[in-house]
Amino acid sequence: MDNMNFIGSRDRDKINIHENYQVEYWTKVLGTNREQLIKAVSVAGNSANEVKKYFNK
Repeated sequence: MDNMNFIGSRDRDKINIHENYQVEYWTKVLGTNREQLIKAVSVAGNSANEVKKYFNK
């Protein structure tokens, strides 16, 4: 579980699909839906940069 008291680069560098607020944030940023985000994380890993590459963002 994420530490809500620490919102630093480590939190921004990884996508945790088990945290609803992160799923909501990343689906908006990437212009996708929950299912596509989960698929992207399963293929590319949870690195935000790698998931962005997966979506060509």
